[in-house]
Order: sequence, then structure tokens, then C-alpha cells
Amino acid sequence: MEYVGKRISEQRKKCGYTQEQLAAMVGVSAQAVSKWENGHNLPDIDNLLVIADCLKLPYAALVEDEKEALSLSFRTRLFHEDRMYTRVKTTAQMEHMENTIAALKCMREKHEGQCRKGTRFATERVAYINHPLMMACHAFAMGIYDDAILAALLLHDVVEDTETDLEELPVTEEIKEIVNLITFRKLPGKSKEESKAVYYENIAKNKKACVVKIIDRCNNVSTMAGCFSREKLVQYIDETETYIMPLIATIKDKYPEYSDAAFIVKYQIISLIESIKALL
Repeated sequence: MEYVGKRISEQRKKCGYTQEQLAAMVGVSAQAVSKWENGHNLPDIDNLLVIADCLKLPYAALVEDEKEALSLSFRTRLFHEDRMYTRVKTTAQMEHMENTIAALKCMREKHEGQCRKGTRFATERVAYINHPLMMACHAFAMGIYDDAILAALLLHDVVEDTETDLEELPVTEEIKEIVNLITFRKLPGKSKEESKAVYYENIAKNKKACVVKIIDRCNNVSTMAGCFSREKLVQYIDETETYIMPLIATIKDKYPEYSDAAFIVKYQIISLIESIKALL
């Protein structure tokens, strides 16, 4: 508690904030900040994440001994979105993927200004498009060059996360249907869990939607340890095992043309979640 309090106090002063200003940013009282800095209380994990962000510190540097914190560096992003954008655009042009080219432009315009949820180990903001671009590059690496799948990967969050109607998407009806299936909605008269069961059931009926969903989840699982709370990690792992693993089995059984991709994704997801379980 004393070490964390000292780090909060030192960095707050470096940033030029008063205790009252930091308290307002975190959403607590000035007395709470005073108790933290004096080593009387320790902020909970959620407040520690907010404090690290406000003070422009990696989370590890806030809670660990400085020498230990500096012994490991954390990547803000796995790959840079500018280079991935160039790769996807070049490949789409070479393969004459008209829908992917249109989706690439639409994705960048619609997600303009949006960022991925920040990791507690780094302070740099990462553009949201890093996520769909990573998914597209992942598909290429698995030998998937289907125009509809690539376009849907790029657009999969546009309807859900931006003020965009499905019919506005500059792609075919087949791709709009995939995006529609991937867009989660709570159903009238049903709980979130009941809605989720229906959601995955409908995805399983469309082989290309299945591929898009498992690649999406693989990418999210690969970054969740850096930005999810312990409770959220447990919930996300449970959802992955409950719904995504059966979806992968569906691909293997019903859509064998994508069985190799399903195996690779299954291996990646299981490796990650089992490693995280061991650390929880």
C-alpha cells in the first residue's frame, strides 16, 4: 500500500494535478486519494486501472517495484494498423476482391476516431480498425481469400458500434446477412443469456458467419488479458467455452472446407485461455 501510494503521489505531482483533480477524474473523494497516497488504503483493481490511465503510467509501473516493472515491456498493439491496412488493400486488389476493397474504405470511415479498449500495461491509444484489420490478416494467413468473408470481417462491428444501418453497407446482400448475424441484439422478452443462445444458434447455420465469429473471438481472446478485469476474464472464458468451442466443432462437422482454419483457431484459443486460467 505504501509503495502504490507513493507512486500515485509522485506521478500526480509530475502531471500537475491536485488531489481534488485526480479524485474527480477517478470518481472518488479527495479523502480517498489522500488515504491512498498516505498508504492507509489501497485502490481496488478498477480504480487502479483508471488511475494509471489518468496519470499516464503503465499499470505495472504503478503497482510493482520500478526495477521489476521495467524488466518487462508490453506491446500496445500486436501489429500496426497502417501496415495491415496496406497488406489487406494490396491483397484485395491483386485478388480482385471488390467487396473487400469497398468494405476497407467503409470500415475506416465509420470507425474514424474510435479506439480499442486500452490495456492497463500501456498508455498509447490504438485505433479501433486494428481489430478488423488483424482479423483480415489472420484469415489471409490461414489461406482464406473469400471476398464475402474478408468483407464481413472488416465490417463486422460497423452496425453494432457506429450509427450505421445495415443497408448502408456498400457490399452484397450475402455479406450484409453475415454482418447481421454477427451483430448481437438482445431479443424482446428474452434475457441476455437467452438472446445469446439464439444468437450463436443462428450463426451456426451460416458457414461464413461461423468463420467470421471464431476469428473475431480468437483476436479478442489474444488481447483480453491486458484490458479485462479478473471477473470479466472469467466471464469471457466461460462464454468462449460455452459457445465458441461448439461453433468450431460445427465448422469441422458441417463445413469441412474450413476445418483447417477451425483447427488453428481452436489451438490458439485453447492455448491462451488455459494459460490465463493458470494465472488467475
